[in-house]
Amino acid sequence: MADQLRIAVPNKGQLSEPASAMLSEAGYRKRKDSRDLVLVDPDNQTEFFFLRPRDIAVYVGEGILQAGITGRDMLLDSGAAVEEILPLGFGGSTFRFAAPGGRTMTVEDLQGKRVATSFAGLLSSYFAERGIDARVIPLDGAVESSIQLGVADAVADVVSTGTTLRNAGLEIFGDPILESEAVVIRQQGAEEDTKVEGLLRRLRGVLVARDYVMMDYDVEAERLEEAVALTPGMEGPTVSPLRREGWSAVRAMVPRRSAQQIMDDLWALGARAILVTDIYACRL
Repeated sequence: MADQLRIAVPNKGQLSEPASAMLSEAGYRKRKDSRDLVLVDPDNQTEFFFLRPRDIAVYVGEGILQAGITGRDMLLDSGAAVEEILPLGFGGSTFRFAAPGGRTMTVEDLQGKRVATSFAGLLSSYFAERGIDARVIPLDGAVESSIQLGVADAVADVVSTGTTLRNAGLEIFGDPILESEAVVIRQQGAEEDTKVEGLLRRLRGVLVARDYVMMDYDVEAERLEEAVALTPGMEGPTVSPLRREGWSAVRAMVPRRSAQQIMDDLWALGARAILVTDIYACRL
């Protein structure tokens, strides 16, 4: 088992299902029971350990596991000797300050104040870097109640829509402390590991497959250069002559978000038989 790649995966929370889904798309075995804490994938010589998201950085930082998936906020809060090696594009959130009447406040106004948070390590580092002498009040969730109960003067919390804070009578102020998302991590200073590199290649392939689609179309030779300018692809599009004289078939990867507009533009150029298909996986 020593040559197995050992990966930490969130066992619950907003990162859990998306992380498992991405790993499944990358060709790894998916656990069938959410109560399973360990999953062995012999086909890929990989073991998955399902841990509390906040603990993952600690296990990876100690070198017990070679890689892990957790939130950037939890990585920075942990203080563990780990580094981010790949952002994964899901689990996005923003870490921000809020207080009653917060619109009139600045971060400098927190000097000498009490600030409640579930990310004490992250917030303490933030204040230290800016020379702000504020007292950090560590709480395990539901920090928005701390002001009403007289424990804190302001809060620093993860914000998705801001509804929870507004319902507690709080207003967001100042620039975001951190923009977070799910990331792959490894131990700081870890030597190059071919197994970890293989994991990263697979995950990058999934990210590209999610962001791009394959587009095929036919176009007259006299409009080919204009069409190719709209669909440059990665290394350049594939262009093949059609049996119909003066026409070519073109295939290229295009960004998913702009595929419909590209189809409209190609149609206006005279391209026909325009098809879009999903990409399941890729290596670039």
